[in-house]
Amino acid sequence: GARLLLCDIDIEKGEALCQELRAAGAECQFHVCNVSSERDIETSVRMAVKLYGRLDCAINNAGITGMPATLEETSLDSWNATIAVNMTSVFLGLKYQLRAMKQQGHGAIVNIASGAGLIGTPNLSAYCASKHGVLGLTKTAVAENPDGRVRINAVLPGSTRTPMLEQSMALSADVAKMVMASIPCGRLAEPAEIAETALWLCSDAASYVNGQSLIVDNGGLSR
Repeated sequence: GARLLLCDIDIEKGEALCQELRAAGAECQFHVCNVSSERDIETSVRMAVKLYGRLDCAINNAGITGMPATLEETSLDSWNATIAVNMTSVFLGLKYQLRAMKQQGHGAIVNIASGAGLIGTPNLSAYCASKHGVLGLTKTAVAENPDGRVRINAVLPGSTRTPMLEQSMALSADVAKMVMASIPCGRLAEPAEIAETALWLCSDAASYVNGQSLIVDNGGLSR
């Protein structure tokens, strides 16, 4: 039932998804947005408020793994690109989403992090650092806004069936084996399972949930 503004750098896929949602009865608009650009993020928030009169919920969900490499072999360009998309985008989202929500008196923000925000993963130093950073940003935002009028939480998905993960698993049989071995139930999460968690955190059903890092990995990190 939400009125949606989809923001992505991929115009073709973004527009196609928006049309699919409209065909299903949703009110939806697409806005091309580079999430590492402050101007693009600021414009997207202003556009949401202009279109719908308010911004009740925001989900910051963009990520790249970067080029797998050891710390010694990771280039600064690769590091900067991963940090920009995975962490700076969340900082910029929070910056402008909080302004809009505080002005109207309420809101809910969900930052999509990763199980890699709690552990280290070999050859993914920038990715792990960026996802740890998302959790720090989430906690700091809550500490700065303790009245609870705007709730900010993070979701930490386990291995999920996305194009990004499937591309990584296709690199070698060893990578695919390592990923599957980390999942107790033996299957990848479906994107909808992660989306349902974010949707709950945005809803009034989670009205007293704030500042949490919610792991959604079927127990993978509990071992």
